[in-house]
Amino acid sequence: MPRPHLPTHFALRSARMLDVVSGEYVTPGHVLVTDDRIVELAPTSLPEGTVTIDLGELTLLPGLMDMEVNLLLGGPDHRSPLIAVQDDPAVRTLRAVANARRTLQAGFTTVRNLGLFIQTNGLLLDVALKSAIDFGWIDGPRVVPAGHAITPTGGHLDPTMFQALAPHVLPLTVEEGIANGISEVRKAVRYQIKYGAKVIKVCASGGVMSHTGPAGAQQYSDEELRAIVDEAHRAGLKVAAHAHGDAGIRAAIEAGIDCIEHGSLMSDETLDRFIELNRFLVPTTYLADGMDVSHAPPELQAKAAEVFPRAKQTISKAIARGARIACGTDAPAIPHGKNAKELIALVDRGMTPLQAIRAATLVSAELIDVDDRGRLESGLFADIIAVPGDVLSDINVTEQVQFVMKGGKVYRHEGAAA
Repeated sequence: MPRPHLPTHFALRSARMLDVVSGEYVTPGHVLVTDDRIVELAPTSLPEGTVTIDLGELTLLPGLMDMEVNLLLGGPDHRSPLIAVQDDPAVRTLRAVANARRTLQAGFTTVRNLGLFIQTNGLLLDVALKSAIDFGWIDGPRVVPAGHAITPTGGHLDPTMFQALAPHVLPLTVEEGIANGISEVRKAVRYQIKYGAKVIKVCASGGVMSHTGPAGAQQYSDEELRAIVDEAHRAGLKVAAHAHGDAGIRAAIEAGIDCIEHGSLMSDETLDRFIELNRFLVPTTYLADGMDVSHAPPELQAKAAEVFPRAKQTISKAIARGARIACGTDAPAIPHGKNAKELIALVDRGMTPLQAIRAATLVSAELIDVDDRGRLESGLFADIIAVPGDVLSDINVTEQVQFVMKGGKVYRHEGAAA
């Protein structure tokens, strides 16, 4: 006979908690958690066996979300004992284990892993990572996987472009996202969906750190973009497009793509249309401040010098005009675990601290079509973090996460007994 399930109860006590919907503090912060859910705020009584965690003067927040990461690449900084072509799928997956733990410890309890662009023989490594986390085998955030990014031959997300490899050095397949023409892009999308992708990533324009020519050049035709959107939407999945250039952004949103990543060179006219169509923007704006391009080839440094200042101006305009903006870092373009840098950058570009927190909670939850997280409310997942001080006055405290709970399990508690 299996043992009956005995619920686990936690009572979290703190000086305050933030209601991200009203934008106001609730004092004191008192949350009752049973198993993986919040069951009551300000409870008047506690179930027998409840474990109380006193967080003192800390501020409780919903777990934060990062809408653009690649956990299969990078690490705590930009150095690695391996170059990209030395990472086989097994090494990539083990790398992701460390990066997932680091991201969760930073207070980010949900992420979109937005597109593999590596050789895997068709394996969707981010789907495997999601499964391992969901089963409790490894520690990490909830993962919304994209599988392989869909890109044309020679496009920004063609991995041979980053190393400027010679022909046939790294052969890649349609299943791995290299797709040209209507039939191939449909096949590529269908393959990702079949094997577990929950969002589709597509390359709609050139990039800054690849040898693709101008960062703003449109890379898929309008017809190919519409085919990608058609396949994804019929399966109930959203499409996110890497797009720096105005033409690529405009083509993507007119094709029905749901979310633009970066949006650096968007014109005022396209921004107006973007807002009219109610699309999402994940600006990854901290890249303009924090990405180290000093070791990049001179032509890529020149692109960065051109694009990044304009990107900062674009996001400020988007904030001022009320565009729907979700938090995303493009880690490892910045190191994994430094995700809160994006919140600080969003405030620097014109958001209030509350708006930045909403970008990483309410707006991100809306982007991934979930209503079970992003707020501290009864019935939602117990994804809860704690930071020191007044986050509505100083967004920098989001870099000082001292407590992390995901699904009712404590993953970080500074000051707790070992």
